[in-house]
Amino acid sequence: MTKTFANGSQAGLVLASSSPYRRELLSRLRLEFSCVSPDLDESVLPGETPRQTSERLALAKALAVAAIHPSAVVIGSDQVAVVDGQAVSKPGHHEAAVQQLRAMRGRSIVFHSAVAVVRHSESLQRTFCIPTTVRFRMLTDAEIERYLLAEKPYDCAGSAKSEALGITLLEGISSDDPTALPGLPLIALSSVLREFGYELP
Repeated sequence: MTKTFANGSQAGLVLASSSPYRRELLSRLRLEFSCVSPDLDESVLPGETPRQTSERLALAKALAVAAIHPSAVVIGSDQVAVVDGQAVSKPGHHEAAVQQLRAMRGRSIVFHSAVAVVRHSESLQRTFCIPTTVRFRMLTDAEIERYLLAEKPYDCAGSAKSEALGITLLEGISSDDPTALPGLPLIALSSVLREFGYELP
């Protein structure tokens, strides 16, 4: 879908991400969109809470892509998990994933999923964050190894894909939006896209 705005201009919808998970989630809304990967530093700033980190990075991603696609409606998203008050990022490799899952076993972990929607040409932007509490089972080292070798979730914050085999690691999930944990909370995003003029459904 290409949206025509009140001034007669048209704008495409752009997902500021290279994540296949976010691409699949956004495709559920049946809107035409393209993907552009933002190039920015995702380091945590000193004194920043995990929620602030996720919101700042979601907006930074959207603004980075909106700068080169000013007429487009751009969606940026970021997710940060919290363990012992510290942000947990994508592990990147097996050893780091083992350490993450060991730290989370038998505990409840909060994942902050933030989204920013921007249209640069009209100075429009909305940012929101949906928290999800995930309760991990008391995982054995053998279970952690079997899971990681089977799914290799090294590109996922928290080292587990709840939408796939990672669901077996959990005791429960609590959130206002079931799509928040996979990385793109569609309930709130749909509401914001309506504000930007999109008809959903």
